Amino acid sequence: MDVEDGVGDEGVGGDVEVSAWKTASLGEIFDIARGGSPRPIQDYITDDEDGVNWISISDASASDKFITETKKRIRPEGVSRSRMVKPGDFLLTNSMSFGRPYIMGTSGCIHDGWLVLSSKHGDVDQDYFFHLLGSDFIYAKFTKLAAGATVKNLNIDLVSGVEVNFPPLEEQRRIAAILDQAETLRTQRRQALAHLDTLTQSLFLEMFGDDAQGAPRFPVATLVDVLETPLQNGAYYPKEEYTEKGGVEMVHMSDAFQGIVRRGALKRVNCSEADLKKYSLGVADILLARRSLTYEGAAKPCLIPPATEPLLFESSFIRVTPDRTKLLPLYVLHYLNNETIRDKRVRPFVTQSTISGINQSNLERVPVVVPPLALQQTFATRIQAIEALKATHRAALAQLDALFASLQQRAFAGEL
Repeated sequence: MDVEDGVGDEGVGGDVEVSAWKTASLGEIFDIARGGSPRPIQDYITDDEDGVNWISISDASASDKFITETKKRIRPEGVSRSRMVKPGDFLLTNSMSFGRPYIMGTSGCIHDGWLVLSSKHGDVDQDYFFHLLGSDFIYAKFTKLAAGATVKNLNIDLVSGVEVNFPPLEEQRRIAAILDQAETLRTQRRQALAHLDTLTQSLFLEMFGDDAQGAPRFPVATLVDVLETPLQNGAYYPKEEYTEKGGVEMVHMSDAFQGIVRRGALKRVNCSEADLKKYSLGVADILLARRSLTYEGAAKPCLIPPATEPLLFESSFIRVTPDRTKLLPLYVLHYLNNETIRDKRVRPFVTQSTISGINQSNLERVPVVVPPLALQQTFATRIQAIEALKATHRAALAQLDALFASLQQRAFAGEL
């Protein structure tokens, strides 16, 4: 469905005059309360069937609207030390991350990391307020009110005092339907991208075998034996060497989790000719994360795109330069990024701790399946076709994101 046909004309010019809207604070619309935890919480966790749902942040994923089940339950005697919520209530995380809202699809108890908003009246449309509470409009209000606080958390008074436009119920439903339609289009694009990511993983296993399930189809070497140059850690630069103008772009951890480095907006450093020669990257190189806050994130690989301008890498990475007479960089990227391979052949060499990581000596020992170069090239050609499709979907998603932001702004200003 085209954006214009799917959203644009249908949402313009509702039957309800904006003059029929009123302004109200969230505290006038909702009863707002904070959760609580029986302590020590581990003494109240139970597997008994009569346990009460214990709602944690981990029960709410970024793609969900409703919380319908929980991973844990607490004993009934812990309820009086917590707060019960019911289906239809809104939950907000009260940290300064200002997590998106969730709607309760079940009942249970919440800890003090949540705020619950329960409608006081019958003129609240669930879908409208889901969009409103998750909008940039509300986020900006929360941020402004919390500015200057030592600990920037949401609290009952802060949330209660936020004023919003409050249209009649039928107008809420009309606006929610338009925003739902736009969000559906965004969701479809995200799902298409996710399917293409899954296709990439499946294609790799189809062509090169799931060696976690049996003997590999092709020879296996340790990584150190298929390198063109030795592994190398990146450079460290103090803050005073960073610059707004001039200098050389440098890849940092936050720049390298999309599978390929995105050039043009990276931080820059003033570097010597010697460092430029030592730490400069090219398309034959792959960067591997030396450390991560999660065990799963350690040793994640990233490609370097073709470019005419030099590019450095900082000390959170290890540079891997495969011998291209044996392994193509694109094959190595997908080998090291395939979850089946990572579980079997990479993660055993990751040190698991508060900050998990991998060092050069462990990385050198990682086993690598070495298929014929012609088969690797066929794989690369197919991957490039998939990546072209992904680029098309990303561009369309960016347009839909911009449209959705515009629709939200107009909706909550009474202009939709």
